[in-house]
Amino acid sequence: MKLIFVRHGKDDERFRGGWSERDLTEEGIAQAKQLAAHIRENAGEYGIVRILASDLPRAVTTAKYVAEALGLEIRTEQRIREMNNGELAGMSNEIALERYPGLFFGSLGMDESYPGGESPRAFFLRIKEWFLEFCAACSGGEGNILIVTHGGVINVIYHLVKGLEWSNQSRAFKAGNCSIHILNPEEMEFEVENRTDFLSARVEDFQIQES
Repeated sequence: MKLIFVRHGKDDERFRGGWSERDLTEEGIAQAKQLAAHIRENAGEYGIVRILASDLPRAVTTAKYVAEALGLEIRTEQRIREMNNGELAGMSNEIALERYPGLFFGSLGMDESYPGGESPRAFFLRIKEWFLEFCAACSGGEGNILIVTHGGVINVIYHLVKGLEWSNQSRAFKAGNCSIHILNPEEMEFEVENRTDFLSARVEDFQIQES
């Protein structure tokens, strides 16, 4: 059994992410469609039998296209949301800089929470607890599981798998929009990291292919 982690498609970078309820951009939707087509065309290789997604819109929408392509249902999981940035979630960058000058993920102390949100340490422990529980529950299962989540979540999992200490100052492992990361949980080793070669360089390329 393999765990296939995918980061959601592109969202609007003019707004803060975290627990934002904003959905994918047009480019993000095109990426999700390309992801779905790639997985459908290589269904034998990926062997996906279950789909799990963060319950935030940008992850659910990304998962929806894959689910439709494979004829599978989506189960959502709140614990694999991105870090809870509280009052800044979905806020425009312009307003966030005005109301909370200098407040960014990397500027927080490990035990310092976003206003109305969580601290980096709480975020790390949430993902660690979920990941260890999920791996134990899935041990010995048949078929691979697709998990659509967020860049920050995938980064924490890389640190756990590779036995590296994580903090909000740690070097981030690359996880592009709609990138594929395949983990062998028995060996605790990533077999595929940040695969994005199936994505077109431009949204227009995929729109032309669809027409």
